Amino acid sequence: MNTNAGHTGGDDENVVYVTKEGLQKLEDELESLKTERRREVAQRLKEAISYGDLSENSEYEEAKNEQAFVEGRILELEDQVKHAKIITEKKKAGKLVELGSHVVITLVKSGKDSETEEYTIVGSTEADPLSNKMSNESPVGAAIIGHKVGDTVDVKVPSGKVRYKIDKVS
Repeated sequence: MNTNAGHTGGDDENVVYVTKEGLQKLEDELESLKTERRREVAQRLKEAISYGDLSENSEYEEAKNEQAFVEGRILELEDQVKHAKIITEKKKAGKLVELGSHVVITLVKSGKDSETEEYTIVGSTEADPLSNKMSNESPVGAAIIGHKVGDTVDVKVPSGKVRYKIDKVS
């Protein structure tokens, strides 16, 4: 079992784990920012500059701030795309929980099972609890990676410690 599940180190430090769809979303957002948003911000800057005195020009300040945000997001996305590692389909489905696994887990309370939940384990950039996509870096995600069906795992969460039983991995 990998005791550092969910934590990266060494060469993997900058790796961004994504599904094929997640990588496509990152690339689409990057393309949109580089083309449409840059043009929109440049137009806003041009208009704001035409208003004259830049020292007290709030439109100019807002446009400059937006430009800084857009350029920062472009750099962030370029870095994520550059370091993206596609989560591959399961070859050994049902063995161990890993990135890309679909898991069914049950919260164990007072020795009795309750509250069954289903999640897909994804990289942090795609995490979306409302869509049942759990980050491999979240407390629960990191704790269950490397475990198999039937294992009971203690998870340290902000409110204390909880226990989950892994019911299904696919």
